[in-house]
Amino acid sequence: MWLALLQTKERDMKKLLNRLWQEQEGQDLTEYALLVVLIALAAVTAMKGLATAISSAFSSIATNLTGQT
Repeated sequence: MWLALLQTKERDMKKLLNRLWQEQEGQDLTEYALLVVLIALAAVTAMKGLATAISSAFSSIATNLTGQT
């Protein structure tokens, strides 16, 4: 029973993906999705670098403040 349901879902998904691949709207949607993924990856990478810089700045400030008291 589960196998039949899984095969039906798999078949439906393959039909959907084939239809999206063949239609112009589906291609546009795929291109936009890829663009969003690339922008998200770039943002995450930039934020990691920014987080490191901010952490260093706060550590330096904390060191300077504790050293002056």
